[in-house]
Amino acid sequence: MLFKRSLIQELMTTAIGAFLILVGIVIAQRIAYYIGIAAKGSLASDAINTLLGFSLLKFLPMLLSLTLFLAVLLTLTRWHRDSEMVVWFSSGVGISSWVKPVLTFSLPVIIVITVLSLFVMPWATHKSQDFKDELKSRDELSSISPGVFKESGTADRVFFIESFDQLGNVVKNIFVQTMQHQRLGIVVANLGHRETEANGDNFLVMQSGRRYEGKPSTAEFTTTEFERYAIRIEPVEVQQTPISPQAVESLELLSNRTPENNAELQWRLAIPISSFLLVLLAIPLSFVDPRSGRSANLMMAILIYIIYSNLLSIMQAWLAQGKLNPTVGLWPVHAVFLLLTVYLFYRRLFMLPIIPSLTIPKRWRA
Repeated sequence: MLFKRSLIQELMTTAIGAFLILVGIVIAQRIAYYIGIAAKGSLASDAINTLLGFSLLKFLPMLLSLTLFLAVLLTLTRWHRDSEMVVWFSSGVGISSWVKPVLTFSLPVIIVITVLSLFVMPWATHKSQDFKDELKSRDELSSISPGVFKESGTADRVFFIESFDQLGNVVKNIFVQTMQHQRLGIVVANLGHRETEANGDNFLVMQSGRRYEGKPSTAEFTTTEFERYAIRIEPVEVQQTPISPQAVESLELLSNRTPENNAELQWRLAIPISSFLLVLLAIPLSFVDPRSGRSANLMMAILIYIIYSNLLSIMQAWLAQGKLNPTVGLWPVHAVFLLLTVYLFYRRLFMLPIIPSLTIPKRWRA
């Protein structure tokens, strides 16, 4: 039918726009977070893009779920606001007739959300943890960012490098401060590079520089000029981070039924289930009274979404702590919002007219 084709086309356009906006918000927030960490010297700047990619994969199921909800809500709200619904209701198309085209558009996306939630999200979380462990295992020279003072893990050295060359092999304008045997040493050099010996030891080799050494708070300092000076880079030993339930594969969660694993498995299932219920809930929520504010229903819908998400998070925490029976799990939250959806459909169908100024004949509501 004509209304189904026009509805699906507008749903698709609205969904693409909403998804791009949500992805932009997530990217901006995560980039600001990672840049703040990198500015403190705790994260190498070349690791930001990789961590950002893993973060997007982890948030993708939630982003798609919210995109579907907003797409259906905004599209049908516009149709109500611009009185397009009056035409369809006058043609005998009731509110229940919108369920099929909305689900036709939403179900393929919900299937994608299910795959992402059960398989891709734990994979991305696991890879992100492995990458963070790899970053921690880097030596102190590898984690230096140009223009940032970097303190070593043992707190006895401070490095500063102004810039790298185009290939990243040669560093320029180096500053190294060391504290050994209560004597302060400062080395400055114009150029430097890394060298690895046959036994695996790494050295920072500096050229054309000076070394200042003496006791702090005294005038006992000596100055030495050098053509070549090497500082050994101490290797870093980092313990492997224990794998969290968020990084465990879904099949493994199913076979190892601990409270934490039960909570994580039910959370992954809750994302596509909540997506399905929110899409249906958006149909009656999209009703706009022309005599009321245009944003009232949108504010109510966002409030319902926040309550739904927070209730799922609270129930998941209780389930992980063993306060809830795994058989009960998160299903009561889904049941409550399913009943709310049925109630709102019933209210729109039988208790209130769709348009306040127009009473729709009962035969047109089916």
